[in-house]
Amino acid sequence: MPEGAAVRDETGRTYVAGTVDLPSLRLSALRTAVAMAVASGAKSLEAAAVVTEAGAASADDLAAVRDLGGADTPVFLAGPDGAVREAVTAG
Repeated sequence: MPEGAAVRDETGRTYVAGTVDLPSLRLSALRTAVAMAVASGAKSLEAAAVVTEAGAASADDLAAVRDLGGADTPVFLAGPDGAVREAVTAG
């Protein structure tokens, strides 16, 4: 499902990404954004946000955020209309 996501690192840099859906590589938008932050040298995350039609963030998405940002990192889930539907922590 097409999604968009962003994460903000400990220095205030923001990384945005979309879903990667190739025959040999599939990543959610949030996991792609986390990977971009890691590849750019981020040491931690302040927050994450994802725009999706899904009703909740997946366990894999939360795990990726938790791996870099820790269990208390806030994750905001918004619908395609931009309205925030849920705010959880990665823990």
